[in-house]
Amino acid sequence: MSIYREYDIRGIYEKELNEASVVRIGRALADRIEGAYVAVGYDARSHSPILFEYLTQGLNAGGKTVLDMGLVPTPVNYFTNYNEWNGITPSASVMITGSHNPSEYNGFKITIDTLPFFSDDIYALGRECEAMEMPVKTERKVIKIDAVNRYIDYIVDAFKHLKGMDSRIVYDCGNGVAGVVTEEIFKRLDLKTKGLYVDPDGTFPNHHPDPSVEHNLEDVKKLLEEEGDIAFAYDGDADRIAVLTHKNNIKGDMMALLYSMKMDHPTVIGEVKCSQVMYDELERRGCKAIMYKTGHSNLKVKMKETNADLACEVSGHIFFKNRYFGYDDAIYATLRMLELVHDGIDLDGELAKLPKVYSTEEIKVETTEDKKFQLMDKIKELLENPPADFPKIKDIITVDGVRINFEKGWGLVRASNTTPVLVTRFESTDKAEAELYEKSINDLIIQAKENLQ
Repeated sequence: MSIYREYDIRGIYEKELNEASVVRIGRALADRIEGAYVAVGYDARSHSPILFEYLTQGLNAGGKTVLDMGLVPTPVNYFTNYNEWNGITPSASVMITGSHNPSEYNGFKITIDTLPFFSDDIYALGRECEAMEMPVKTERKVIKIDAVNRYIDYIVDAFKHLKGMDSRIVYDCGNGVAGVVTEEIFKRLDLKTKGLYVDPDGTFPNHHPDPSVEHNLEDVKKLLEEEGDIAFAYDGDADRIAVLTHKNNIKGDMMALLYSMKMDHPTVIGEVKCSQVMYDELERRGCKAIMYKTGHSNLKVKMKETNADLACEVSGHIFFKNRYFGYDDAIYATLRMLELVHDGIDLDGELAKLPKVYSTEEIKVETTEDKKFQLMDKIKELLENPPADFPKIKDIITVDGVRINFEKGWGLVRASNTTPVLVTRFESTDKAEAELYEKSINDLIIQAKENLQ
C-alpha cells in the first residue's frame, strides 16, 4: 500500500511497480473511467515503456482502449484530455513518470474527466488492487496518437507574437522529457536559445532533474552568466520550472506576481508555503488572493471550484487557466515569462519594488509515516497554550498544517503528503525575527516529539 500516495502512485520499478501490481492498477482504474478511451504517455526512464505495456494490459482487461502518445512531458499528457484524436476524446489520461525522483522510481499521475484522481480515491484503488486476482490477459487494444506535434503546434500558434525576440535564452532540461518539445518550439519561434542536457536519458547522467535544489542549477547558472539574458530549468517530467535572471532565482510565488501583472484583476491561488508578500501585493493590486493546500492535485481542484485564473506553488508548479487549461505546464510557463520580457517588463526591477523579507527554503524535519500526523496534532495542541517566551501569535491558519502569523512574519509546519517528514518554512521583514520564529517552532516540534515518546 505504500506506493499509493496523496497525489499519485509512486514506487521502485520491479520491487513495487511490476507486472503483478501494475496490471492490477490498470484493471481497477478501468472500472473508475466511464468512457472507452484512456490516453497514456511516459517519461524517459528505461522502464517506463515496460510499465506502459503492463498498464495497457490491465486497462484492456477492463474494456478500455489505450491512446498511445509515447514519450512525452506530463503537460502534453494533460493536454490530450482537452482535444479530439481522430474523433475520440479520452475520458482519462495516465502519465507514467517518476518526476524528479531517482532513476529507479516510477509512477502514475492520473486524470479522469479533466480532474486529478488523488487522495482517498487513490487509497481506495490501492485497497482494491491488493485484494484483486491477476486479471486474464485480453486482446491488445492500442491506438497511436501524435500528441507531441499537436501540442507543439498549439504552443507555437499561441506565442507566434514572440517570433524572433531578441533575448538570449538558456535552459536546462536535466535529461528529462522537456527536450521532446522545447527544441522544436524554440526553433519554430526563431528564438535565440542554447540548451543543456536536452536529450532524454532516464539515468540522469549530468545532475538530478529537480530545479528546486540549488545544486542542480549550477550548470545553467554558469551558462546564463556567460551567454544568456534569462534561464529556465525543468524537472524530470516538465511540470515544474525554475526561472533565473542575473540577479534572481525567481520562486513560484514571485513568478505568480509577475504573471498576474498582465491579467485583469485575476483570482490567484497560492499554497501555504507562499510568501505573505505575494498575498499582500495581489490584494493591493485589486486581485483576489486565496491561500490553499500544497499539492498540484489540490490546486487544480480549487482552481476549478473558484474559477481562478492562476495558481502557484513555491517549488515551481504554475497553473494557468487564463488563456490555457488550468494545469501545471513548465513549457507554457516558459513562454508566458518570455512574453513578459517581450512586452518590456523588467523582471528584476519589478521584484526590487517588493518589500524586503527574509525567508528560509523548505526545511525538512525527519519523522515516520506513522508519526507525522500525530506530531501535527500534538503541535496544534501545544499552540493552544504556547510557552511564555513564544513570539506573540496574531492568528493561525490551519488549511494545511499550521501557518502561524506573528507580528512581523510567519512560520509554517505541515506534514508532507509524500514523504515521512514535517516541512517548515519561516519568513519575516526582520532577519532576527525570522530566526526567532524558526527557533521557537523547532523547540515546539522537539517538545511534541518528546510528548509522543
